[in-house]
Parts: sequence; structure tokens; C-alpha cells
Amino acid sequence: MYRYDQSKNLYAYDRKGYGGDRCEIVDNEIILSFRDDIVLSSSIFIHFIEVIQNDIPKRTTTLRTIPPIQKSITIFWSKPFNLIFIEIYNKIYYLAHTQNTYQQTANISIMINQFDRCQNISELFNESFVQRHLLRRIKHYHVPCQKNLNLSCFYDDIHLCLCYNLQKQRLANCFEFNHNMNYNCLDQNSCKGESQCFQDDDICPTRSVCICSPCFYGTRCQFSVNGFGLSLDGILGYHIQPHIDLLNQPSIILFSLSVVIISIVVGLINGILSLITFQNRQVCEVGCGFYLIGSSITTLLTTIIFGLKFWILVLAQMTVISNRVFLQIQCMSFDFLLRVCLNMDQWLNACIAVERTITVLK
Repeated sequence: MYRYDQSKNLYAYDRKGYGGDRCEIVDNEIILSFRDDIVLSSSIFIHFIEVIQNDIPKRTTTLRTIPPIQKSITIFWSKPFNLIFIEIYNKIYYLAHTQNTYQQTANISIMINQFDRCQNISELFNESFVQRHLLRRIKHYHVPCQKNLNLSCFYDDIHLCLCYNLQKQRLANCFEFNHNMNYNCLDQNSCKGESQCFQDDDICPTRSVCICSPCFYGTRCQFSVNGFGLSLDGILGYHIQPHIDLLNQPSIILFSLSVVIISIVVGLINGILSLITFQNRQVCEVGCGFYLIGSSITTLLTTIIFGLKFWILVLAQMTVISNRVFLQIQCMSFDFLLRVCLNMDQWLNACIAVERTITVLK
């Protein structure tokens, strides 16, 4: 990020983890870790709340993406804050950290568990109470904090409330919190597929991230699995870890590798034996024999192309293959050839069925 020093007419470029006009200030390093029983989404919102005396709290939100097998993330943050809330999909909030006084250039390690989850008021009160007017129900918000000593926070459709101790009493401190923020990057949304664009600041953003809709993926959500069945890239792509040996990859990759190898071996054996069998002259005396030979050839081609596609995907994600021209060519050609072979095999099987039906009717 560039900063302009007006007094010296100079620009300074902030390194990651540093801020200030001359990058002389070390940012807060915040390490967020999650227990295994917490189901994370691919993207999480991190809300930093700064408590201002005699004024409404100031909220700053950033978004981070987490790989599926990762349970921790490191954030460098330079702005003042007193509270940190984590938001996962479907408005699930966790109270991550509280501090009365902001500490600059601090290293904060946080372990988040289920006790840190902020419950909705529908989980704490009955339905009739929830349907009351806000002014009639908010005066009772201290009751859950007093009944449940493990409750750290809760929320309604307007507020986010924090339970705290004051003179041997547990009270609720609530502030307005917009649960339905619109993310469109100031009407300059470059994300595809009806996805949302998020910027970390409305006035001077330094980071933008696309929040992909279901069935879309990629840095700008430019890839889609709609209409193409199950996409191999979309299923396994994010599980493959770069710069890590194949044997040290996640278990889902090793399991998929075993299944693919078995499928390729069985497919090759089946295709070769079928090709040898249907080359018999007696079989080729009828049209069905030619269809069977063609089906055997397409089966072999499908197996070979699928195996190549899988290995190229694995090696590309591991950064073993980095030639962008080659990757772009194989992406366009292999997918096309794979679809052609599958469709040809289906048409050949349909022709076989039609010919056998005609033969039976005769």
C-alpha cells in the first residue's frame, strides 16, 4: 500500500506487517486458531470494533480466505480495536478477543472454541419474547448473561451484545451492528457469476476479495461447475497444497489418487480386452460389431485423457508445472476432448441398443 508524505513530498510503500507514513510502525500480528469442532467456511469476516468514549463504536471489517484443511490464519492489523468478532457463513459469530486498552504492535494468539459463539436471542428467549418490540425486550438482555456464566455474547437483528462483569454483576453491553452489509466495491464489482465484491474500507480500500456464489470458484469467481456435472478442479483444486510433496498431501488427495489409479488400470484393461475381443471378424459381420469397436476406442481415450487431466491438475496445484501457456491449452483441449469422448461413447451405446432392438423385432 502506498502512502503520501505531504511534508517531504515522498511516497512510502508499506510492507506487509508494517504501517505509518514511513512504514516505521509494526502492525499487530493476530493469529486466529479454531478448534476442530468448528466448521469453517472458505471465507470468514473479521470485525474489529473500536470503542470510542461518548460515541458509537467504530467498526472495521476485513475478509480472509482459509483453505479447507487449515485451522488457523495470521492477520496483520494496524488500526485501533478493542473487540474482535469472527463471522462465518449464515451469520455465525464468535467473540475472538477483548481488550480494554488498545496495544500497538502486539502479538496476539487466539484459540476460538464453541464457548465463544454468540447465540441468537431466539436461542435464549422464547418466541413470544423475541416478537416483542425492541424497547420492551432490550431491558431484559442482561438476564442471559446472569443465567449463563459461559455466555460471552449474543445478538438480535439490530444489535450485537457483549456480556461483561461490573461490580460482581454480569451485564449486557449492546451496540448497533449491521448484519446485512452490501458488498459491491462501490459499484465497481469485477466479480463474476453474481458474486459479491468486498473491500476492507469504504473510503480508502487496500484489499478487495470476491465472495463467490454457490457453484462458482476462482479469484474472481470466473469458473463455474454449472452444467458440467462434477468439476475435478472445483472438487480437489483447493485441497492440493502447493510446494508440498505428493505423499504429504491431505488424505483426501491421497485417497482420490488411489481411486484414480485403480480406475485408470481397470479402464485400460477393460478397453484393451474389449478392443481385442471385438476385432473378431464374426463380430464385425453386423453393424453392432463396429459400434462395439468404436466404444472400446472411446473408452481407452476417455481413460487416458482423464488420467492426464488428473495428474496435470495435481502437478499444477503443487506448482511442479507452472507454464501458463501449457496449462491454458490443456485446460481448453482436455476438457473438450473428454466431453467429446463421453458423448461419442453414449451415442455408440445408443446405436448398439437401436440395432439390437431392430434385430429382435425382425
